[in-house]
Amino acid sequence: MPSRGKSTRPARRLRRVDETSAGGLVVDAERDVPVAALIGRIDRKGRLLWSLPKGHIELGESPEDTAVREVAEETGIIGEILAPLGVIDFWFVADGRRIHKTVHHFLLRAVGGALSDEDIEVNEVAWVPLEELSATLAYADERALAERAPRLLADIA
Repeated sequence: MPSRGKSTRPARRLRRVDETSAGGLVVDAERDVPVAALIGRIDRKGRLLWSLPKGHIELGESPEDTAVREVAEETGIIGEILAPLGVIDFWFVADGRRIHKTVHHFLLRAVGGALSDEDIEVNEVAWVPLEELSATLAYADERALAERAPRLLADIA
């Protein structure tokens, strides 16, 4: 009779992979109410989760170059780097790998383009008032970064 309970097979070790990405918070501060462009993605549970645009750093690309490119690809907005916003790192498991991801975030000023959700990885994009970012962003680490934006913008102005 087969045993029930714990498996007698040893646990398979997951291969560790380090990944580095960059992205940012692109702000249009010229409006009456300053806004930031966020991306929405549908998670496995069917929920729309709002986050900052970001993506993998390509060979030969700086984190700043990646942030500008990814913001444009995922939101349609052309941004100009104003300041570093912070670095987030986290772990997750995907495709049988244990991934340590580091994401460099920057504060960008919108200088052109128009909101677009044409990127296949993005379900929605939206301008969100800066004061609503904490209530809108799905991830606590991104909310903490977004809370720095108003002070940085004031320091730059």
